[in-house]
Amino acid sequence: MNTSSSILNPPPHLARIEAMSLGLNFNMASEPLTGSLLRTLARSKPSGRFLELGTGTGVSTCWMLDGMDANATLVSVDNDVRVQNVARRALEEDTRVQFVHAEGASFIDQLCHEGQTFDFIFADTWPGKFYHLDEALTLLKLGALYIVDDLLPQPNWPDDHSGKVSIFLQYMMERTDMVITPLMWSTGLLIATRI
Repeated sequence: MNTSSSILNPPPHLARIEAMSLGLNFNMASEPLTGSLLRTLARSKPSGRFLELGTGTGVSTCWMLDGMDANATLVSVDNDVRVQNVARRALEEDTRVQFVHAEGASFIDQLCHEGQTFDFIFADTWPGKFYHLDEALTLLKLGALYIVDDLLPQPNWPDDHSGKVSIFLQYMMERTDMVITPLMWSTGLLIATRI
């Protein structure tokens, strides 16, 4: 996780989060190029409601917070409290973010049941991307952004992962309620907008 490029202008908490991530041998954090794009897209949603599916150690969380304005809010969920606690410790003073320790699919169901909607969803875990996708997409407001990463082959992919990616991409391309753009950027991204 090299963030030394001055072009990216990394968020102030990133170095600390990366150091703690290395201490846990956590190697599934978002890449700096993904983070930079998340920050830019976050800036396009003033006073927005943000949802992150898969906090991890908070690398992408701090990039999104760096792009969000003072009136925006972020809910970030993860089922692994050990890694999520890195994000909690590093970002605890930022009152715009709420960390939730829960299983992703059940949390998505809870949000749907409550009728909650969001301006921006970053899906960086299986629920909301490879399953429970329809439910996650119903949480998007009109014009909201849905972003996923890790769509290009990665060394840490399980054996059956490329098939899941192909099914996901085909499904997203066939939806008539979304405008999508797959990107050969960083680890492979997809950006979609609800229409």
